[in-house]
Amino acid sequence: MKDSPKYLFLASGVKNGEGFWIVGVKNCNENILEDKKLLDCHRKELIGNESAKEILLAINLNINNLFNEIRNKNHQIERPSIGISFDIPLDLLENIFDFWLEVYKNKEAWETCFGLLKVRQRISLTNLIKSESLKGNSRKWAIKVENLHTYEPNLFNFEKPNKPMWK
Repeated sequence: MKDSPKYLFLASGVKNGEGFWIVGVKNCNENILEDKKLLDCHRKELIGNESAKEILLAINLNINNLFNEIRNKNHQIERPSIGISFDIPLDLLENIFDFWLEVYKNKEAWETCFGLLKVRQRISLTNLIKSESLKGNSRKWAIKVENLHTYEPNLFNFEKPNKPMWK
């Protein structure tokens, strides 16, 4: 029962009046929204335990890369005490979630994309793409991985954080 099915999910929640997004894994016999901190489930996929762990690792690494990129550009996004800031748009998180879930289905694509994601921790893939250092499928996947890191906060509304929907 080592690879028992799990839910990989993307949900919104609130803790002590502070809103957040969260990507996590729960047992398939648990209702995700049983957790009183969670408000709404935006994505939920039933997959094997090992697959869920690997995909969650990729999603978290992608999100950490995104936060580092934002910080390197001298933008500041509040970090909630749990999860991911509401300053990151839901559609971007859904795109990241969907991409890693879908690419996991193809072992060769997964290995290429995950390798590119680890490279992306250190350097932007843009220069590799522009210089045509990457060829074929690696280049195609590099463009997709790089696109998951292109978010920039709205500078005009930066002083005022997003208001939680439950207030």
